[in-house]
Amino acid sequence: MTRISAGILLYRRRGEALEVLLVHPGGPFFGKKDFGNWSIPKGEVSEADPDYQQTARREFLEEVGHPVPPGRLIDLGWIRQKGGKTVYAWAVEGDIDPATMSSNFIEFDWPPFSGRKKRFPEVDRWVYFGPEEARLRVKETQVPLLDRLDGAVSLDVSPSRADPAERAAR
Repeated sequence: MTRISAGILLYRRRGEALEVLLVHPGGPFFGKKDFGNWSIPKGEVSEADPDYQQTARREFLEEVGHPVPPGRLIDLGWIRQKGGKTVYAWAVEGDIDPATMSSNFIEFDWPPFSGRKKRFPEVDRWVYFGPEEARLRVKETQVPLLDRLDGAVSLDVSPSRADPAERAAR
């Protein structure tokens, strides 16, 4: 059976620049791994609650410690990760201070097969990256989500986003 996850890609604007929030997995397996290991906040869809968008919102809250900001969700479609997992994603504009973010904890045997349980934060870092840096940090299979966001927001030039001189000309 194919595993399915759903997630939210939070983005913010800094002048003309776009930044996206990526999370770094916590625990002992990823501590020293950086490039190609970051992700959008996401998690597995359960059979008990197969609503993908609700899963994305729940996982964002668990991994970021804040609810998804209000606003229009942009459907980014889906991608397939190297391990075969399908990830559905949405983007939303918002600006949450990483210093206020927190993660839920996961528990598993550590050291492996020791029978001793240890708790680790599911996410240990939250960083806004510009597009170029984000493409270097995020899992390679998630790069299309960044591309789709870039295409979607570059088309979104509403009067509130347009240049003041351009608004005056309308």
